[in-house]
Amino acid sequence: MNRKSRDLDRNILNSADFPRQFARSRRFSLGVPRHFTVSPDGHRILFVRTGAGTDPVGRLWQFENGVGEERMLADPALLVGAGSGAVPEEERLRRERARERSEGVVTYAADDATRLVAFALSGALWAVRTDGGTPFSVPAAGPVVDPRPSPDGRHIAYVSRGSFQVVDLAGNDRQLARAEGPEVTYGLAEYAAAESMGRLRGYWWAPDSRHVLVARADTTPVERRYISDPADPAKPPRPIRYPAAGTANAEVTLQLLSLEGERVDVEWDRKAYEYLVDAGWDAHGPLIAVQSRDQCILRTLAVDPATGATEVLHERTDPAWVEIVPGTPARTASGALVLPEDAGDTRYLTVGGTRLTPDGLQLRAVLGVAGEQVLFTASEDPTETHVWRYEPGHGIRRLSDVPGRYTGVGRGGTVVLDGVTEHGSEVRVLRDPPDTDGGAGALSGVIASVSEEPAVTPRPVHLALGERELRGALYLPSWHKEGAGKLPVLLDPYGGPAMQLVTRARAWFTCVSQWFAEQGFAVLVVDGRGTPGRGPAWEKAVHGDQLTPALEDQVDALQAAGARFPDLDLERVAIRGWSFGGFLAAAAVLHRPDVFHAAVAGAPPTDQRLYDTHWKERFLGHPDEQPENYARSSLVGDGHLLRRPLLLVHGLADDNVAVAHTLRFSAELLAAGKPHSVLPLPGATHSPTDDGVNENLLRIQRDFLREALARPGE
Repeated sequence: MNRKSRDLDRNILNSADFPRQFARSRRFSLGVPRHFTVSPDGHRILFVRTGAGTDPVGRLWQFENGVGEERMLADPALLVGAGSGAVPEEERLRRERARERSEGVVTYAADDATRLVAFALSGALWAVRTDGGTPFSVPAAGPVVDPRPSPDGRHIAYVSRGSFQVVDLAGNDRQLARAEGPEVTYGLAEYAAAESMGRLRGYWWAPDSRHVLVARADTTPVERRYISDPADPAKPPRPIRYPAAGTANAEVTLQLLSLEGERVDVEWDRKAYEYLVDAGWDAHGPLIAVQSRDQCILRTLAVDPATGATEVLHERTDPAWVEIVPGTPARTASGALVLPEDAGDTRYLTVGGTRLTPDGLQLRAVLGVAGEQVLFTASEDPTETHVWRYEPGHGIRRLSDVPGRYTGVGRGGTVVLDGVTEHGSEVRVLRDPPDTDGGAGALSGVIASVSEEPAVTPRPVHLALGERELRGALYLPSWHKEGAGKLPVLLDPYGGPAMQLVTRARAWFTCVSQWFAEQGFAVLVVDGRGTPGRGPAWEKAVHGDQLTPALEDQVDALQAAGARFPDLDLERVAIRGWSFGGFLAAAAVLHRPDVFHAAVAGAPPTDQRLYDTHWKERFLGHPDEQPENYARSSLVGDGHLLRRPLLLVHGLADDNVAVAHTLRFSAELLAAGKPHSVLPLPGATHSPTDDGVNENLLRIQRDFLREALARPGE
């Protein structure tokens, strides 16, 4: 029996078990190794992995490169007193922003030699030496958030109750910056940075281990919202600071702090450039990136560590917005700036102002700089993301060779390729790259994944649809025979910025699409305009209007797929999605009821004015200056158009897309006399974590869509 036949049999037999497996495995994330750090000599690799595919507790591990052996460095279950307290609120929020689905050791930081590793467990500070011994607790002043050792391993910095602390391994603790009030934090990323810019940290050690660059965030000007739990009326609401579009952001500044207690303020034009996009401190000094409120200018600034004065090293501009590329700006050992450059329809990698990548190769992220080498990810085809390396004299070379979606880390002649292929997660270790001719290096080991094998195997047919060659994936039931009968169609998009669903990788969402196919649907997934990986012009085609191009692309792709696959029943078409995908699903039945006959909209942002500043103003501008962009990109005011079945689903504790989006839209539908269904999820955030909720949500959506698309008499 060949692999295709085996997958078909598995899908038929196991699809009933999939929802429970999907929930218990936390979307198949448990058991997957991640958060890799390579030692300076490349011989040791640190990482985090849970014990099994349904075990949520993360452990810290070390992989001995060349030998191929793994050694557990820290298991929370074996640490006396670990895990007995509550996770501090700041840490809970950091995990939520990072979409973290495990517990225990979820992240860590190491000194420059990777000999000392620090991590937090239930607010307590722990450390372990990688050359032997057991983890030990380090006395700290209070609940510990984001501990990071100094480069020399003699001190550990952390945040506690908004204040910035540094402690040595003997427990001698000092407070370098005290939070002046409950709205002030030192060393943590504010909401807009963590949620919309990808900056999850708020301090950076200097190479001398005596100074730290620390961000101060004051949320006093930021609009206050309240997250309540209607299922527990005795529980008081939780206040949060949320910078809605058009309102004030947190006031973010930077300080240079020394272990001796000295403090120097970093100076830049914060009125013109209020966003701190990223920061770092290398051998050339502190380096920061700041952005204007309209996001049309992004400046790279060098900071004088003695005076705090800044100098403009580079400026990127764009009439729509300047896209933030992870890992930039950076500098090589010689001081050459590593930056992206958008020109024509390509995002290039540049070093020292010179383009290093060819036309059509789209830079995704800079993963690291070692000497003059640059490790980065880029896409030749939008359905694949590969790891590449640049080295002077050798140019660029692709290191990952199997189709998939990759990231990685490199140091000391070792590169860890962290990939997801069409067969699942794989982590390969390459040694001695580059060789004498700039080659990719030899495979020296594999770091195992112990994740669950999905009960259904995705069987996508990859497509380029319509005049715009929209990238799509069609999932058909494994039991379906071509020409045997018409299948109702289910569109299953995200369709918005920063996320692709059509990739040559077996991700959790490809498994979900296949599961819906096994329930009797032809499932079509399409990445339209505004999604990443196809160049700046493609991304920015939604500037000023996030609805019309996105919906047009779904319709065009559906019609093109229907023309190519006669078994698709275009008289029975539904659409489902979450977040932007939920917005797109609801918009589909409002504006194109001639095409779409039912929708499930999860956590849909129906009123774009309620979403956050940095994310929404990037695409639509300031709502006071360009209100028409918000009007054309929102669903509020269009409720009277509904004439198809619509199920709205929303977590009542969602602090990303507030439940007000769904409740206000539902009230509008009711006032217009439009029947619809609402499924509230008590206690659930934007990404529900309850196993029972995640399991049954799939079944409830299936049943709703089956009923909505059923022919008379079925």
